[in-house]
Amino acid sequence: MMRLGMLTPSSNTVLEPMTAEMLAGTDHTAHFGRFRVLSIGLDAGANAQFTGAPVVAAAELLADAKVQSLCWNGTSGSWLGLEADRALAAACTAATGIPATTCTLALMESLALLGARRVALVTPYLGSVQAAIVANLGAAGLDCVAERHLEDPGNYSFAEHSEATVERLVREAAAARPEAIIIHCTNFRGTRLAARLEAELGCVLLDSIAVSLWGGLRAAGAATTGLSAWGRLFTI
Repeated sequence: MMRLGMLTPSSNTVLEPMTAEMLAGTDHTAHFGRFRVLSIGLDAGANAQFTGAPVVAAAELLADAKVQSLCWNGTSGSWLGLEADRALAAACTAATGIPATTCTLALMESLALLGARRVALVTPYLGSVQAAIVANLGAAGLDCVAERHLEDPGNYSFAEHSEATVERLVREAAAARPEAIIIHCTNFRGTRLAARLEAELGCVLLDSIAVSLWGGLRAAGAATTGLSAWGRLFTI
């Protein structure tokens, strides 16, 4: 049995019930610590939400539950840069002694293990945020061959977009024939789509909620194959 610590945006309403649904029937449990995240943008105020102090404070409280790993279950590193997420994970580990990762770091690890370089990006984000993510994917050696976004400043509102909307965006992005489609937002309803659309579209779907869970399990030293019904991610 693993207890997984998840650091969660305060306005997120999707990832907690979805993670619990994925873990149903396993011996693992997820435990959540929130810190304030109200909007997503490139301005200084929005970026300041992801600075170390509140994140580390939430991690320290999760450590009281003796979790075996910590994961920042959010995607800020995709536009702020991988080094920002590496520093955040290192700060959480330094404060708690617990292995830590992030959604975006786990995403990059999964793409490397899959050998996928041609990717498509689906998010609810503003165009400016989307462009920053695409640029960072390119800097990491990935070719973003398609993208779809909804021009939503979020963060609470991301959950109000239906699963059907997410599926439409995925199908549009799939027309470019990527090796992997990244649904990169942990307050977006893409998790249940992966297995069905992978079989139909012939590419991997990497949903952020699933990626965070996969990364948290790996950081804890746990196998992920018991969750293979949720998509190809859990077979690597």
